[in-house]
Amino acid sequence: MENYRGTSKGFEIGMVDIVVYSLLAIVIGRREEYPLQFPPGTTLYFMYFFFSFLSIINSDVLVYSFFELWKKLRMYIFFYVVYNMIQKYEDLDYIMLFISFITAYVTLIVLKQKYLLGIFQTYGPFPHQNSLVMYMIVFGSLILAYLLNNNKIKLYYWLGAFGAAAIDIISTLSRGGMALFALSISIIFLFSYSNKMSLRKLGITLLFIVLGSGVLCKASDTILERFDSAPTESLDVRIVLAIAAQNMANDKILGVGLNNFGLKINPPYPYGNHIPRKDAYEKGGLVETIYLMIAAETGWHNLFIFVIFLLYFYFKNIVNYFKMKNNPYRFLPLGLIGALTSIYIQSTLEWALKQTNNFYQLMFVFALIAVVSKLIKRENLATKENS
Repeated sequence: MENYRGTSKGFEIGMVDIVVYSLLAIVIGRREEYPLQFPPGTTLYFMYFFFSFLSIINSDVLVYSFFELWKKLRMYIFFYVVYNMIQKYEDLDYIMLFISFITAYVTLIVLKQKYLLGIFQTYGPFPHQNSLVMYMIVFGSLILAYLLNNNKIKLYYWLGAFGAAAIDIISTLSRGGMALFALSISIIFLFSYSNKMSLRKLGITLLFIVLGSGVLCKASDTILERFDSAPTESLDVRIVLAIAAQNMANDKILGVGLNNFGLKINPPYPYGNHIPRKDAYEKGGLVETIYLMIAAETGWHNLFIFVIFLLYFYFKNIVNYFKMKNNPYRFLPLGLIGALTSIYIQSTLEWALKQTNNFYQLMFVFALIAVVSKLIKRENLATKENS
C-alpha cells in the first residue's frame, strides 16, 4: 500500500532476508559444534513485540499493523542469526572490511546524486537523507575507532573509508546529522587518547584535521546555503505533530494501534485537529521522533520497554569496553559508544530507526554487542580452566 503514509507500507521481503534464511540454515547445520543460543535482550525484545501486537486492539486498519509486526519478526530472525553466526574475534575483521565496501558503494551513489544529478541534499540508496546520516554515523564511527586503535591495518585505506563516510554525511546537509557525527567523533577521539597516546594517533589526528578542513572548505558554500534556506516552519511542524502523538498516547492506554499513526493523524480522528491544513484533503505527517511514535501507537508502557531495550545494549557495550582492556578488538565497543550516543539522540528528532535499513543496522549493532559479551565470557572461562 505504497500511498499509505506509515512506517511500513507492505509485507516486505528483500535480499537481506534471503541471505539471512540461508545463514540460518548454516547455523542450524553446525549446532553440534556451536550450540544455538538466544541472544541477550531477547526477553526485552519480545516484551516490546507483545505490547506492539496487543495494540492492534485499537487498530482501525489491521493490515497496517501486520505490516509492522512482520518487519519486527524479520528483525529478530536477523538478530538471532548474526549472534549465532559470529563465533570468534577474527570474524570482526571481515565485518569491518565489508563495512568499508558498503561505505564505498554508498559514497559512489552520493557523489553521482550530488555532481551528476545536482541533488542539493543527497540521500544515497535510502528513502531520506536523515536515514543516510543515521546509517553512516554508525559505520563512520566504527571505521574511525578501527583506524585509531589498530596498528596492523592499512592507514590510507581506512582513512579513505572514514573520509567517504564523512562525505556522505556532509552531502546530506543535515544540520543535526553533522553535529551528531561530530559528537560521535569527539567521543571516539577522547576515549582513544585516554586509552593510549601514540605518535600514530597524533599523526592520524593531524591528517584528519588537514583533510577535514579541505572537505569542509569545499562544501562550505552548500552548507551555508542549507543553513540560510532552512524553513522556519520545520520546528512548528515537529511541535504540532508531537502534541498529536501525546494526544494519542494519553487517549488510549494501549495506543491507537501499531502503524496506525498515519491514519489517525487525519480526520475524522480528533488527535490532529489543532494542526493547520491548507484544505480538507491535506494529509498529516508522522511525528518526527521514534519515541513519541511508539508511545502514540502502542502506549507509554511500551515506550518504557523500548527505552530499556536500547539502554540495555548501550550499557552492555560500555561494560564490554572496560572488560576488553589490552584486547585488540576493543575498537568495536569504542566505536559503538560514539555511534549509539549519536543515533539515540537523533531518534528524538527522527523516526528513521523504524525504517527497514536503519532497523536492520540497529539489530546488527546489538548482535555485535551481544557477540562481544559472549566472546569475553568464553575467554574468561578458558583462562580459568587453564589456571
